[in-house]
Amino acid sequence: MTATNDAAELELTILMPCLNEAETLEVCIRKAQGFLERSGIDGEVLISDNGSTDGSQEIAQRLGARVSHAPLRGYGAALINGIENARGRYIIMGDADDSYDFENLQPFVDRLRGGADLVMGNRFRGGIAPGAMPPLHKYLGNPVLSGIGELFFRPNIGDFHCGLRGFNRESIRDLDLQTTGMEFASEMVVKSTLTRPKYRIEEVPTTLKKDGRSRPPHLRSWHDGWRHLRFLLIFAPRWLFVYPGLIAFILGGLVVGVLSFGGVQIGSIGFDVTTMVYASALCVIGYQSLLFFWLTKLFATEGGFLPSSDRYRRVVANWSAERGLLLGLLLFLIGIAIGIGQVIWWSSLGFGPLAATDVVRVAIPSALGIMLGFQTILMSFFSGVLTTPRRSVPDDAVIES
Repeated sequence: MTATNDAAELELTILMPCLNEAETLEVCIRKAQGFLERSGIDGEVLISDNGSTDGSQEIAQRLGARVSHAPLRGYGAALINGIENARGRYIIMGDADDSYDFENLQPFVDRLRGGADLVMGNRFRGGIAPGAMPPLHKYLGNPVLSGIGELFFRPNIGDFHCGLRGFNRESIRDLDLQTTGMEFASEMVVKSTLTRPKYRIEEVPTTLKKDGRSRPPHLRSWHDGWRHLRFLLIFAPRWLFVYPGLIAFILGGLVVGVLSFGGVQIGSIGFDVTTMVYASALCVIGYQSLLFFWLTKLFATEGGFLPSSDRYRRVVANWSAERGLLLGLLLFLIGIAIGIGQVIWWSSLGFGPLAATDVVRVAIPSALGIMLGFQTILMSFFSGVLTTPRRSVPDDAVIES
């Protein structure tokens, strides 16, 4: 059955996404129910089923757990469905493969009662049983991705991808989580750090043991690891686009500007027009990176993937596609003007032979202005498309296929 909106609110929902977990689902439900009985917490066990065909739904119903059927496939889709249907003021989620400790959830509840919006489990602090986590995940995947997540978003947690976590239901609903796949777990943490005011995120030790399934896990190491990394980079466009783009753009432009007035000799090494060619390419690459940052930011905020800050809204309010077009046109015309000046200079010499070095030294800044201007014009048209007002579908609208 599925929760109704007028159902009495409970304090805690223990939520388990499920896709063909008949082997381990019963023991997980019994452990969760045992915790609720021992602790005296007014709660429920909710199974968000993702289309199981092995009788998992019947097992859950027989044991008295509530079953909610997720209409979309995917780990994130199952959890979004569960969060929407949960009756608990607090939710603790965990996989139904008997790897997480559903019998010792009191530390999560205590932190949630204390005002935390999100409470993460830390398997490295609590203990990982032999064989519970592949060495690739334990020594490379999780530490690297957790380190990147900490560097980009500063959640102050040591296990970015622990699947056992608790949260305030309304706080997480307010994040408007979107991803339907394995990235959902990362999206929850990332958006909790990006919202203003920043959510209160805490961490408690938890254990991880080898799951009880005889089949392989749904997780695919390299594929899902890359998806998580890609997701972190998309949600941290400054690290992906701005910082490397600024370095490349400034360095390349500076070198082109200096060498436009003549070659430079440093020790026994000379820098001249060949260096200018590569420096101009570096400048273009950096500028493209900065333009992609702006377009990514527009797309992510317009689509609800990233929250928009007050400063960002002010910038968008003062920016228009027309201003971008004018800037692009100005850069383009500067490049054209330099090229025309070179032709006039050539005509003053009777259109005779020119030294290749002198020609290239002027041609590179001209070409650079033309390229940067044209890129800016295209970016401005695209940003206009992204920011065009659109009719939104009401939350209560029903779309039938």
